[in-house]
Amino acid sequence: MVTESARNRIRLSIDPVTRIEGHLKVEVEVADGHVVDAHVTGGMFRGFESILKNRDPRDAPQIVQRICGVCPISHGTASSLALEAISRTELPPNGRLVRNLIMGANYLQSHLLHFYHLSGQDFLRGPDSAPFIPRYARPDLRLPEALNAEGVAQYLEALDMRAICHEMAALFGGRMPHAVGLLAGGTAQVPDRTSLEAYAKRLARVRRFVEDKYLPTVYLIGSYYKDLAGFGQGRRSALCAGGFPLNDEATRTVFTAGVYADGTFSPLDPAKITEEVGHSWFDNVTTGRDIAHGETVLDVDKPDAYSFLKTPLYDGKPMEVGPLARLWISNTPLSATGQEMLWNYYGLRAERFRDLGENLAFSLLGRHLARAEETYLMLGHVEAWLREVHPGEETFKTPSIPDTGAAWALTEAPRGALIHYLRLRNGRIDNYQILPATLWNAAPRSDAGIRGPLEEAMLGVPVPDPGSPVNVGRLVRAFDP
Repeated sequence: MVTESARNRIRLSIDPVTRIEGHLKVEVEVADGHVVDAHVTGGMFRGFESILKNRDPRDAPQIVQRICGVCPISHGTASSLALEAISRTELPPNGRLVRNLIMGANYLQSHLLHFYHLSGQDFLRGPDSAPFIPRYARPDLRLPEALNAEGVAQYLEALDMRAICHEMAALFGGRMPHAVGLLAGGTAQVPDRTSLEAYAKRLARVRRFVEDKYLPTVYLIGSYYKDLAGFGQGRRSALCAGGFPLNDEATRTVFTAGVYADGTFSPLDPAKITEEVGHSWFDNVTTGRDIAHGETVLDVDKPDAYSFLKTPLYDGKPMEVGPLARLWISNTPLSATGQEMLWNYYGLRAERFRDLGENLAFSLLGRHLARAEETYLMLGHVEAWLREVHPGEETFKTPSIPDTGAAWALTEAPRGALIHYLRLRNGRIDNYQILPATLWNAAPRSDAGIRGPLEEAMLGVPVPDPGSPVNVGRLVRAFDP
């Protein structure tokens, strides 16, 4: 929808934003061919905090997986971690490794889904049938015919790769997308040589696809859209909760917990995280609280509210989360393919992710490069965990869950930082609070009117044709909400 605003600006409303995992509306104001203001609306109330209240806490890891069909493992893992913290349960080494294998497989399929099946139509001209139509009248598709045809072929092959990743997770999780074998205390399936070999065989196929097709294709397509590195930087802030423990004490992780703001890195302090609801359809009495004191109290008639998403802040500041944030904070080494293509296509010598510099790393294009590099990174870790697993050894320790207590759990979902908070009373869930990645990225304005990360990143996005606001959709999908 296109309307003229009172200030001679063009107002565009994209509702719904398609090819994302959820319900989102984006309203932007355009002046002189660029976005000058933006509002992002989360239009769905899920209410899992209310669903969980007064339930047996052991049900939580299964219930919270229904929050998302794409990244259920991260929610199930966070809930399990909270129960393990509250019961002081230490996983057997095999439990940690098998849990990593399940979530690693889920990461791989989620990242392939994002590029090929959610963002791919932003760059590829497929046949004149679903899912490649409807499309804007001027969709800005630039790829030469041969590369475009190869990209469409990969789109189809990536469907098979995602199915293989689901099979990998189901080998130890029981099924996908919601793994019944993911439990507080570890996992239900004890791996044997047959299941490990079956996982390894599938993993080898995924590796070939990522190395030979996905990773180089992202860089190659990006070389035809270099202008996408020129906008979307937003506040250049990043937060990572840490994830994938590399030892039984969880003192070493694949992703380093930390914060980047105002050009400075600092350790993550969960006590500095608060949620505001001044522009959310929740009662203002709950605004500004930390997670441990959070409540879910609806107020759908509140003036000036425009989203069912709350506004998480770290030390009073909005933070971007996701692959970009993880790789920036951890300063992850780049793949050999990435290093070569960055030099060939951009004249940039880079060995680690921060070598890209803020402008490229925090851009629309940089978010796609980050997700592709993280996919390659995950392959190596999954292979290492597979070698460390001991066939036939236990993966589960029964937790002795107390009647009262409280605990945080922090991990990383494919889309970014994930926090679950659990409080028990009389053996039942008294309060459960969930802070997923999209609350960070697609948050509405804070109580003080500070834009959320996606809203801020929208400023300056080129919209040369208001009838085809292609770059607005591209940026939303680069965040993968």
